[in-house]
Amino acid sequence: MEEDKLYTELKQLRYLLAKVVGTQDLPKRDQFSKEAVKKAASEFRKLQTQRGEWVPEDDISKIIRTAGYHRPGRFIIEKFNFKNYFIRARTYYFSRIDLVALNKELKARKINLGVYMDLEEDKEKFHKYLNDLRQGKKRRPRFKIPENLTDITSEPYNHPPKEKVLKHIDSLMEEFERFKLNEFIDIFHDDYARVKHIYYFDRYIEPVKRKQCDKWCFEFNYAQTALKEIKKIRSQVIY
Repeated sequence: MEEDKLYTELKQLRYLLAKVVGTQDLPKRDQFSKEAVKKAASEFRKLQTQRGEWVPEDDISKIIRTAGYHRPGRFIIEKFNFKNYFIRARTYYFSRIDLVALNKELKARKINLGVYMDLEEDKEKFHKYLNDLRQGKKRRPRFKIPENLTDITSEPYNHPPKEKVLKHIDSLMEEFERFKLNEFIDIFHDDYARVKHIYYFDRYIEPVKRKQCDKWCFEFNYAQTALKEIKKIRSQVIY
């Protein structure tokens, strides 16, 4: 009697399981086949997805705000060994609970997922570039110089004596003092001159004086520039 009761309960349990799995309409030998269980699991996941327990890859950014939209799912699978996901109709689905936990951990570590993805992509491109160079792969040249174009050079210019330039500057400063050009010219940092410009007064300056000031500034700036070039050349060449 006990055995009969137990057998009846097992049959009932089997029926309930077949109903839950959704195979109660199949022949008994097919109710728990591998294909049937796989189909039932797929349908069960579909229901879970509809309830929001599984998140499609395109919606990951709704949970991890910094994820972006460029395949973040496959990235977290590869880089973070994310396990709780499945693929259905070529779409990746991820456990919402685990995504929330991952997002919390990323925030704690101050990791912007989108920035991290861009960084890894950039590093990958860089290493690929180096690898291509090592393997000698042909790359499109960025420029081309004609083969017969050679020997276009110039010998270093033999600059004038420094003393000659200094003498020129001294004579200019003497002129500056003699004609009181400080009224019309500003000298900045002792090496650059510019004619003062005040709009409402410019037209009252005599043309001859204006011409003198313009000429003086040009000569002074020219001499100062020449002096700087001589110092630069001498710092590079041992006499």
